[in-house]
Amino acid sequence: MPEEPEGEPTPEPGRVAASLEKLKILIVDDEPGMRTAVARALTGFTVSVDEIRTIVSFDLIQAASGEEAVLKLESEKPDLMLLDHKLPGITGLDVLAWLSDRKTDILIIMMTAYASIEAAVTATKKGAFDFLSKPFTPAELKASVRKAVGHLIALRRARMLEEERRRVRFQFISVLAHELKAPLAAIEGYLYVLKDPIACADTATRNLAVDRCLIRLGGMRKLILDLLDLTRLESGQRKREVQDVDLGEVARSSIETMTPDASARDITMELSMPDGAVVIPADRSEIEIVMNNLISNAVKYNRDGGSVGITISRRSPRVLIEVSDTGIGMSREESAKLFKEFVRIKNQKTRNILGSGLGLSIVQKIANIYGGTVEVESEPDVGSTFRVMLNPGATAVSPGTSGEVPGHELVKLEREA
Repeated sequence: MPEEPEGEPTPEPGRVAASLEKLKILIVDDEPGMRTAVARALTGFTVSVDEIRTIVSFDLIQAASGEEAVLKLESEKPDLMLLDHKLPGITGLDVLAWLSDRKTDILIIMMTAYASIEAAVTATKKGAFDFLSKPFTPAELKASVRKAVGHLIALRRARMLEEERRRVRFQFISVLAHELKAPLAAIEGYLYVLKDPIACADTATRNLAVDRCLIRLGGMRKLILDLLDLTRLESGQRKREVQDVDLGEVARSSIETMTPDASARDITMELSMPDGAVVIPADRSEIEIVMNNLISNAVKYNRDGGSVGITISRRSPRVLIEVSDTGIGMSREESAKLFKEFVRIKNQKTRNILGSGLGLSIVQKIANIYGGTVEVESEPDVGSTFRVMLNPGATAVSPGTSGEVPGHELVKLEREA
């Protein structure tokens, strides 16, 4: 193989990958000089896969015959193989046929001095990835290996992502089934009570069964609505109607919604904010989701006779929404996992509190859209404070301009005077 006058260029500054990966290359050729020349050209050679910030280097293995190649394939499990077409005994095509009967993602680059379209077509049909005609230069060899590495990494990443999707889908369905199983079982039990003519004759028992069914159905409805909110946010297909939103107005609406539940338990709610309206460019429905989740949680997880404080303040150019309660609180360990999907803090104090386990996860996703953060400060039996910092400039659309948040379509609306 002719020598290349210039060596492989070194990676450019600033393009060094964050991780390293090593692949095995099996070099199969009955000519010792060819095996040595190929190994010398690939010694120290690396491939930069920018998409995953990875530098790939190689361990080189050699085989002098098809028979030895089969043994090395079984023992060494190489990732790539440079395979001579014409070998004594078991030929390169025979090795390809042997591999085709086994499930493997090894990529084969055929090397031959008898290059023809027919030979290339035959090798490709048997599973070869690329074809090198002898004699070839180190540059041609490296280009073929570089192409094979890119293809192999892409295949493995796609497989890994598909496996992760299957795992997440299975986990999602399992958790969803678990979340729906309990309320359905409860409703079924109460319906059997209503079916019993003796139990149903008692008005108090009948009303209790109906009320419990309605509570469970309300929890299931909340789960479905939260799931819809979550899928709309994550799908990237939802149109976002960005307009001037008065945070105080949204907070007062949420307080009004929760007033019946709060009054029933003698819980007071108070809104504190600076003089004048705090208005930000935002999608109103997203801000409503944030307010409703925080305030409803502050009421649900509060003690009877407790209080809820809602504070809206400016932290130019950001705004801060704080919701505090005097409720059951959480430990540091419980707080750490609070924003994961389908996570609900389950203990003796919360066992009768219904929820989807999705609300705070959705709040965090919305905060991310606005370039913001969510944090919680909590102490058991004292209460919790949730802080949502929003940077409206991250998604704001100024009058006369247009902007777009990755994964979301923006629709700017002008507010009527």
